[in-house]
Amino acid sequence: MTGNRVLVVDDEENLRRVTQLKLQQAGFDAITAPDGAQALALLAREPRDLVITDLKMPGMSGLELLKRIKDDFPEIIVIVVTAFGTIESAVEAMRSGAFDYLIKPVNTEALRLIVSRALEYHRLREEVQHLRSALDRKFGFESIFGKSKALLATLDNASRAAQSNTTVLIRGETGTGKELLAKAIHFNSPRREKPLIVINCGAIPRELLESELFGHTKGSFTGALANKQGKIEMADQGTLFLDEIGEMPLELQVKMLRLIQEREVEKIGAANATKVDVRIIAATHRDLQSMVEDSTFREDLFYRLNVIPLTLPPLRERTDDIAGLVAILFRKCRERHNRPDLRLPDSIFPYFTTHRWPGNVRELENVIERLVVLARGNEITVEDLPDSLRRERQPLEEIRLELPPEGISLEAVERELVVRALERSNWNQTKAAEYLDVSRKVLIYRMEKFGLRKDD
Repeated sequence: MTGNRVLVVDDEENLRRVTQLKLQQAGFDAITAPDGAQALALLAREPRDLVITDLKMPGMSGLELLKRIKDDFPEIIVIVVTAFGTIESAVEAMRSGAFDYLIKPVNTEALRLIVSRALEYHRLREEVQHLRSALDRKFGFESIFGKSKALLATLDNASRAAQSNTTVLIRGETGTGKELLAKAIHFNSPRREKPLIVINCGAIPRELLESELFGHTKGSFTGALANKQGKIEMADQGTLFLDEIGEMPLELQVKMLRLIQEREVEKIGAANATKVDVRIIAATHRDLQSMVEDSTFREDLFYRLNVIPLTLPPLRERTDDIAGLVAILFRKCRERHNRPDLRLPDSIFPYFTTHRWPGNVRELENVIERLVVLARGNEITVEDLPDSLRRERQPLEEIRLELPPEGISLEAVERELVVRALERSNWNQTKAAEYLDVSRKVLIYRMEKFGLRKDD
């Protein structure tokens, strides 16, 4: 059993044996060495979690052994043993990296408690390292799969931006992985040990968003029964990820601007502002520049957020990545749902690569999960695919487009396409969105953009 392996180093054989016996009786796996040189040789052959060494030994002293262990085996914890009159030596050992010290003669209960505490610390440290390694794998930039030029350029800029405290604005359609990129930036930044607080500005009612972000004091409004810390304060020393920043009301945008400029927040009902140190990463699927022109987003806040702009390309512009993404997601989903024998034949891949994927990677994930869960046999067939993938579309080059020699307005063409799709579907937004191969949310955004209403 690992986690309780102790090495006792002492030149006095009786003390060495007595300490070993006490440790074994307490349930620890204890072995011994008579000097520092043999201790180092033993550690090279047989891993130990903890070393207990006497400070005063002939040849290599306990302090020298401590320094050698810290250089050669930094994961091993060291406890030093010293005589009552040489506490100064123990203090020096602590400065050199010793976990704790024991005073001769060693009390059995004190020995058990200190060793238990040290090994618990060792276990927790290993657990943290394991979790950190898992985070590196999950939120490293390499976890965002793709080889398209646009994506690789974005990831390169993101990896360099991660090393700073500069504000980042991530732009991309719904489902392109904006939150995953924000997490990769945080967990590869100097703030990785501090909190990453995520808040979706479009998912919280407008009347509650201010309290969620900035917090409130007791009695500041009806229902404020206690002081509440806001998400911004929770992110102090860390990162605040504001997803869908384009949905933030104008009145809150003013307070957000002050946060960026002054690095302070005002709780609802508070008399004084509170200083905070947060890095802000914002994300949006909307065109903030157009919103600025329409006076629905503050221009000064836009420029404060847009210091390092990162754009995630939609999946339809990453056709070379789709087959690889399908293979990765299918393997993970098959493992998650315990279907190791389920196969995805090569003949199915063209259905994925020709689809437009208006919901991007998130839509792709959902389709694959549906296939894995609902597939009747051990091989995915065309019949298992959703209608949206099986439906054959007329190639764009076969659609007759007459372009006038004097030029044409792209926005006018887009507006006309949306109008015709809505008329064709009797203004049923779901059917119109399906016809245009976009999500209903994208269609509604286009309708708002062009001011389209059925009554008109």
